[in-house]
Amino acid sequence: MAKGFSKKQTERYASPRRMAAIGRHVTDTLNAHPRVQWLESPFVQLYVHQNFLSDADCDLLIAMIDSDSQPSTLYEGTQKAGYRTSYSCNVDPADPDIRRIDQSICDLMGLPRANSEILQGQRYHPGQQFKDHHDYFHESEKYWEYEGPNGGQRTWTAMAYLNEPESGGATAFPQLEYQVEPRRGMLLIWNNMLPDGTPNINSLHAGKPVEQGTKYIITKWFRLNQWQGRDEG
Repeated sequence: MAKGFSKKQTERYASPRRMAAIGRHVTDTLNAHPRVQWLESPFVQLYVHQNFLSDADCDLLIAMIDSDSQPSTLYEGTQKAGYRTSYSCNVDPADPDIRRIDQSICDLMGLPRANSEILQGQRYHPGQQFKDHHDYFHESEKYWEYEGPNGGQRTWTAMAYLNEPESGGATAFPQLEYQVEPRRGMLLIWNNMLPDGTPNINSLHAGKPVEQGTKYIITKWFRLNQWQGRDEG
């Protein structure tokens, strides 16, 4: 179990009031964008932007992932055999093209770049997957001792598909009546919180196993506070 934080620390690291305000701001920003589509659901706030990344940017990111990826990991204490079998890497945040792509996601959502984690690239070969999980932090877990002061709770997730595997590899939310199929260049965005700023258990999702081909994505997580892991030299 994670150690307890003071009331003041808890308010700073996981304030429902502040996360609800962020949720309203991002919602208004995305709803006003002519190319962003709301995927209607009473359970999870989901949006897509088709063709957000160009083919050239997708190819650039795929090459970076192939060059640097290592077996994906889980937080200490949450590891389960066969649960996350993909390969991952943090792409170089000092690269000018990465800075441009990174900033474009922040601008689309109306969130400060300082509050976002470095873009993470992920690759899935046939049979590889990431089973049901939440992107928000479970504050009862030991890792919260570090992640609380390191930027606080995760608020929103943005994930871009860099290619389309021959089959499989959808992003599935168990509460939805559909799953999101990979489309090259498409950005999928969701709120990990409820409208009141508390964690949304219905944001549970999974990267379904790839059946044929290879799947490439990038993921960006936003925090309540400035993320302390950003060091770009």
